[in-house]
Amino acid sequence: MTTQAQQDTAQRLPLTRQRVLRAAVELADRGGITALTMRKLAQELGVEAMALYNHVANKDDLLDGMVDVIFDEIGLPSGGIDWKLAMRQRAITARDVLARHPWAIGLLESRSRPGPVTLLHHDAVLRCLREAGFSVAMAAHAYSLLDSYIYGFALQQRNLPLHTPEQVAAVGGEMLQRLALASYPYLVEMMTQHALQPGYDYADEFVFGLDLILNSLESLRATE
Repeated sequence: MTTQAQQDTAQRLPLTRQRVLRAAVELADRGGITALTMRKLAQELGVEAMALYNHVANKDDLLDGMVDVIFDEIGLPSGGIDWKLAMRQRAITARDVLARHPWAIGLLESRSRPGPVTLLHHDAVLRCLREAGFSVAMAAHAYSLLDSYIYGFALQQRNLPLHTPEQVAAVGGEMLQRLALASYPYLVEMMTQHALQPGYDYADEFVFGLDLILNSLESLRATE
């Protein structure tokens, strides 16, 4: 929650497009994208709503800019390294960024007028794949597959009722006591031998699936 002192400090800072976008992201982080209005954003920044339109044309321009902020946090694929490592690093970073900004999961690919940071990111991913030897079609397939997995996993992780290993252990233990072994033998087996083991974190499942995808893409690339 923004304190009065923070609001007073914000009012003394010059308003810029980047400040507007960053404040919008923080507002969405706290209340979700549906909580974001130009009026609330102006209050957050300590200005009149009309002042925002010197830096964003309208709500759509604001959302496009917020997507740019998220892609900027993800960053560009690392250059000068193996394509699989670059795509692995990008995917893990993207998953982590979306965990911090869950409202962005359904927004990243929904904009009809993507901003320059978004376009640069897409171009850099395709460049990494093309320079690794993927054909144009295979680069498109690989990019679509990777992003579908990243966004899908992030969405599933966001919707889980349990978010920490401690919560999984506590609730899973209670659930296990209610499960009849004869009725759900494989579910009990998975919980006792995997999900309820010390140190288990559902987020680790992401890397397992990601490596399967990257290894399969490597095999397809080798046959082109």
